[in-house]
Amino acid sequence: MMKLLPTLLALVAFVQVAVSPPAMAVSNLLLITVDDMNCDSIGSYGCQVPDVTPNIDRLATEGLSYDRAFVNIAICQPTRAVWMTGRYPHRNGALGFNTIRPDVPTLPESLRESVFYNALIGKHNHVVPSRADAFDLIRKQSQLNFGRGKQQYIEAVDEAIAAARQAEKPWFIMVNLHDPHRPFAGSNQEKYDPPPEFPRMFRPDEVPVPGFLPDLPPIRKELAEYFASVHRADDIVGGVLQVVDRLGERDNTLVLFTSDHGMPLPYAKTNCYYQSNHTPCIVRWPGHIEPGQRDTVHFVSGIDIAPTLLEVTDCSPLRGCDGKSLLPLWQGEKQPQRNHVFTMINSTSAKREYPMRAVQDEQYLYIWNGWAGGNYPFRNESQSGRTWRAMVNAAKNDDAIAERVKFYSFRATEEMYDLQADPNCLNNLLKEPNDQYSPRASAMTKRLWHWMRDTNDPQRGLFEQQVELALD
Repeated sequence: MMKLLPTLLALVAFVQVAVSPPAMAVSNLLLITVDDMNCDSIGSYGCQVPDVTPNIDRLATEGLSYDRAFVNIAICQPTRAVWMTGRYPHRNGALGFNTIRPDVPTLPESLRESVFYNALIGKHNHVVPSRADAFDLIRKQSQLNFGRGKQQYIEAVDEAIAAARQAEKPWFIMVNLHDPHRPFAGSNQEKYDPPPEFPRMFRPDEVPVPGFLPDLPPIRKELAEYFASVHRADDIVGGVLQVVDRLGERDNTLVLFTSDHGMPLPYAKTNCYYQSNHTPCIVRWPGHIEPGQRDTVHFVSGIDIAPTLLEVTDCSPLRGCDGKSLLPLWQGEKQPQRNHVFTMINSTSAKREYPMRAVQDEQYLYIWNGWAGGNYPFRNESQSGRTWRAMVNAAKNDDAIAERVKFYSFRATEEMYDLQADPNCLNNLLKEPNDQYSPRASAMTKRLWHWMRDTNDPQRGLFEQQVELALD
């Protein structure tokens, strides 16, 4: 019997190793998203409004911030489909406010197959609505004080972590805040009964007017309400992070914070301008990412989120991903090919078709508007508040504002901007034939065409009809 003991012990050890789950690079994932928040509305990204985002700013000091982070489509639901699949909209099926194709694998499905406990808190109807079974716990916006209740978010995250511990599983929690989406805090559009509380209201003279908008009193008033919503979102972010700390999960949790696109005002949301797609991206991963880091070089985008979260958890990659994991960057690798981003619009929530495609590099932004050049006006949610009405009214007596209103409504088929000289995209370099910019425009249209071909973009035929291409 004594001779058999070493053999039995070895067999037991082998069985224990065989049935144990694989070692994971990170135990837990917390993905926090805000809705309609401009990148430059955040203090750590240059906002001058005092103390507007103290919690997000603190997170930035604890992790890595990307200065060249973008979403690939500046609309709520399709951008979340990109996050969940790592694919461009025309490759995942969610071109607008529709669901991901049944044959396309998703991030939560892959994580669940790898024993993760998945929780979805907020915006449930915009996050893989056809894949609800991929989540163990779902909390709707109606359960979260319309997606704006700090205490409700705290309780939901608490509940999710407790359930994951009970199940003895690592967890993936996606926390989606509805702020600063309309209706803004304290605005006359806010019809909630009772309306969600907000920590403070800003005065119109306290807030900056973005350079792509005229400085008019009604616009300042709406921006003050917008920043009150930004501040409320930050307060909820702080509450969620406090739960992670209180439960002792900070050191084994990767936190990724981002926004789904720019502010819901003209020339931002539902467009392809710099301020439409430029987004905050902050990652905290204790022990792996040094605090207070900033990447000012590499372009990263929404298609990179799913492959990144799957690689850091040692989970199987998603089939057909267009994005690439950011883990090599965190390990010190330089990737010079990350020097551009592709963005698009297909249709609005009202099902109006506005095909747009864009490519941006380190200096220039080229936009193709397949719908422009006629009498078909642009209509979207960003025109639903005081700002657009103020612009339309001011246009009656101000030629410069009248030109901005007209251009926003009808556009040009092609636009190109020098973002170093004109980050607010005010001067379309292609509005008249110009030999100075023709070579650059030709190079960018060629790059865009190759991407459309490689991704089987259904708008490629229309693009070829409308744009003069010099292909090799």
